[in-house]
Amino acid sequence: MFEIVKKLITEVTGKTNITYDTDFVQDLQLNSFDIMNLVCAFEDYFQTTISNKEVWQMRQVKDVVEYIESKGYTEEA
Repeated sequence: MFEIVKKLITEVTGKTNITYDTDFVQDLQLNSFDIMNLVCAFEDYFQTTISNKEVWQMRQVKDVVEYIESKGYTEEA
């Protein structure tokens, strides 16, 4: 799942230095517009909706991976 999330982040932001512990704001310097673009990419790819409350709890790549896995998505998604 990490590789899928990493690929989406790279496609949307152009950032390539993504690790499991990468922080969206501290490490990648993303602003709220960048983060919402990422959320749209995640929602499109996984065909789901992520609430605003859930979005702002996702500060690191691992938070996104864990959230998506908790919704039952697998590597084949």
